[in-house]
Amino acid sequence: MSHLPSDIPFNLHRDALGQLVFTDRDGNQHAGVVPVRAFPITAPGASVSIVSVDGGELAWIEDPQTLDDSLRALIDEELASREFIPEIRRVKSVSSFATPSTWTLETDRGETCLVLRSEDDIRRLTPPALLIADAHGIHFLIRDRTALDAHSRKLLDRFL
Repeated sequence: MSHLPSDIPFNLHRDALGQLVFTDRDGNQHAGVVPVRAFPITAPGASVSIVSVDGGELAWIEDPQTLDDSLRALIDEELASREFIPEIRRVKSVSSFATPSTWTLETDRGETCLVLRSEDDIRRLTPPALLIADAHGIHFLIRDRTALDAHSRKLLDRFL
C-alpha cells in the first residue's frame, strides 16, 4: 500500500476515452483508476484512496482538501459520477406496513418512490443513521432519523 503525502506530487488527468489516468512520482501511468471514499457515509469529505483497475491502492489521500484545485476537482467529479445515494428528507406515505411495500419519499434530489422488499433492507449505521436499499439496488440514506418530522418517524418506526 502506498501512502503518498499530499505534498508529494502525483498527477491525474483524463485520457481520450474519459478515463482517469494516475501518474506516480516516478512517471508510471495507470489508466482507468477510480477514487474511493474510505468512509462515504460517516466522513464523505475525508480520506480517499486512488485504486487501479486491478483493485490495488495507488495512493491514499488523508485530506482531499489539501490537494490543488484541479486534482480535487477531478476526484470530486469522478466520485459524483459514481455515487448516487439520495438522502431521505421525509417519508410521505407507504402503501402497506407489510413488505414488499412502496414508499413515497421526499429526498434531497426530489420526490421519488422506493420498493422495500423486506425489513432486512433497512440497515442501521452509526446511530442515528439508516441506509435503505430498494428493490432496484438503489441505496437511500437517512442521516439522522430523529431529525425527521413526526409523520416520517411514525411510518419508519413500523419497519424497524
